Amino acid sequence: MSATGWAWLVLLLPLLGSIAIGLGFKVLPAKLAGIIGTVAIGLAFLCGIGALLCLLGEGADARHHASSLWEYASVAGLHIKLGIYVDPLSTFMVLVVTGVSTLIHLYSYGYMQSDEGYHRFFSYLNFFVFSMLLLVLAGNFVLLIVGWAFVGFASYALVSFWYRRTTATRAGMKAFVINVVGDIGLTLAAFLIFRELGTFEYTEVFAKAPQVFHTNEWTVTAICLLLLVGAFAKSAQLPFHTWLPDAMEGPTPVSSLIHAATMVTAGVYLIARTHSLFVLAPTAADISAFVGLATLLVAGTIALAMTDLKRAIAYSTMSQIGYMIMGVSIGAYSAGMFHLMTHAFFKALLFMAAGSIIAAMANNQNIDNMRGFGRAMRFTSITMVCGGLALAAFPGTSGFFSKDEILAYATARGGMYEIFTVLGYVGALLTAIYTFRLIFRVLPGKPCAEAQELIDSGHVHHAHPFNPGSGEEEDTDVGFPGADHHIAEQSLTMRIAMGVLAFLALFAGLVQIPGVDDTITNFLDPVFADSPLAAIHPSTSASWVGLAIGAAISLAGTGIAYLLYIVKPDMPGLLERRLKPIHTFLANKWYFDELIDILVVRPALAVGRFANNVFERLVVDGLVTGTEETVRGGGGIVRAVQNGLVRSYALLLIAGVAGLTLYFLIVQS
Repeated sequence: MSATGWAWLVLLLPLLGSIAIGLGFKVLPAKLAGIIGTVAIGLAFLCGIGALLCLLGEGADARHHASSLWEYASVAGLHIKLGIYVDPLSTFMVLVVTGVSTLIHLYSYGYMQSDEGYHRFFSYLNFFVFSMLLLVLAGNFVLLIVGWAFVGFASYALVSFWYRRTTATRAGMKAFVINVVGDIGLTLAAFLIFRELGTFEYTEVFAKAPQVFHTNEWTVTAICLLLLVGAFAKSAQLPFHTWLPDAMEGPTPVSSLIHAATMVTAGVYLIARTHSLFVLAPTAADISAFVGLATLLVAGTIALAMTDLKRAIAYSTMSQIGYMIMGVSIGAYSAGMFHLMTHAFFKALLFMAAGSIIAAMANNQNIDNMRGFGRAMRFTSITMVCGGLALAAFPGTSGFFSKDEILAYATARGGMYEIFTVLGYVGALLTAIYTFRLIFRVLPGKPCAEAQELIDSGHVHHAHPFNPGSGEEEDTDVGFPGADHHIAEQSLTMRIAMGVLAFLALFAGLVQIPGVDDTITNFLDPVFADSPLAAIHPSTSASWVGLAIGAAISLAGTGIAYLLYIVKPDMPGLLERRLKPIHTFLANKWYFDELIDILVVRPALAVGRFANNVFERLVVDGLVTGTEETVRGGGGIVRAVQNGLVRSYALLLIAGVAGLTLYFLIVQS
């Protein structure tokens, strides 16, 4: 079978899984629904491996294939095909998405078992993965937009999955609205591309663009800036990032899926896919890089003050996506995609570990109430430390190699781009501090009551069900988490998923060691061969110097966290009181939500009220309704005249003739 044949199966399997579970929810046993959903994604992963093997069997220059089922539209020179594009980049994304999603489905099989919406959850989850796969396999901008929109809808369905929670429904709507803004930017970019190049097909667009556009021409710059609107909204970059922390209202497996392998990585993929356009618009590329850098630093500082376990990890995701955006924007394409892969492993693992601990806390997510889970939940604690080490770029872990490869490239490019190296290391220091802040506050120390209950009886703590975000009482029958809570220590499927991810978080970086192997770079190089920036390669010695600096910074950050939260646990409280304005600023997330409320939400509401009170009432009601009354009155007169009497009609006829005669006499005179 060809690479495109395998790719079509990659798309088909999750879609069939979603449809089968959705249509059969009344007859399928809950566990069978979970098995169908997990197997569908697992088979898609195997098909992705089939596509990979097909590509590896070809020469580097021949590893790109387009395939279409039929021509969707053909009118006035517009030809839109229902087609896919299979090359090393799309295949790489397919493997990451399906591989990590399979493990998340396996985790969900155990974690969600007591939830009343079990069937609905797996149907949504399969559709989410299908949407992301459609996005990365799309062969033209039209199909890309379709996949882009599907991902937005699927995220709304999953974030607001517990639909009786007011906080969840609001978070789902917020995610949907912000992503629609990104959809608009992407759609406008596609329109401009078609207007200038006459096609939506990737191969034709990327071939024609260098012949039609000049470097930094306003049209190609506008196209790239509009593409960035879509990328920033989907990947939660400043200023479109506020939906991502609120998306933690969804079940933990959803958080893991959105933050690790799908959705937030879509913006990184979009920039990498359209790199040919960004090479022609270096100003837009630089803007993208600086936004990524700003997001890296802003999100890192906020994570230092977060007390909600899942939201702290969410801000970590924003920060790491900033690394990736920065990488693919400055030309470190393979390095950015390498970090996307390793991040998927350790971030999915961290969310899974957090979900296990939150379940043991009866859904309480506040780290101020957590302590001593290192003794109570050994397996969860070990895997959480593995994920934390990789996130903090601890020497030898996957994050250590992938993160520093981006910074080494920035150094090699030189000039202005060295600022990305310097501030990137600042971001790395913040990452190590906030990562081990969470670990040192949750795992060691005297066990809290919930952890002690696990130690003493082996039973998971159960409390009166409530929403930790609002305090509202929960109805566990529908729309809220199930009455039972499941932890990794008591679920084989959860342990398998977390164990595999822990191994990958520690050792996946070994596929790309400077001077030893370049597996990822060699595989992806044909995709970026047309970019002059891809020819920049840091020397092996410079890469190892960067790794040494990164190792020192990671150890320093870990040491600072150890000093603050283990050696001198009173110091954080003292610093918080002394630096209260700064802490308040960070705890309120730089007041981005309030700023957006003032600059965007309130003006939009004011325009809506004006339209309703003035335009709707005076113009629509006055003009349209008034016209309706006029017509109705005229109709009444006509009905009165039409009385069926011939003499009345004759009288009207004579009156009309007399009137016309009088008119002409007056005119002639």
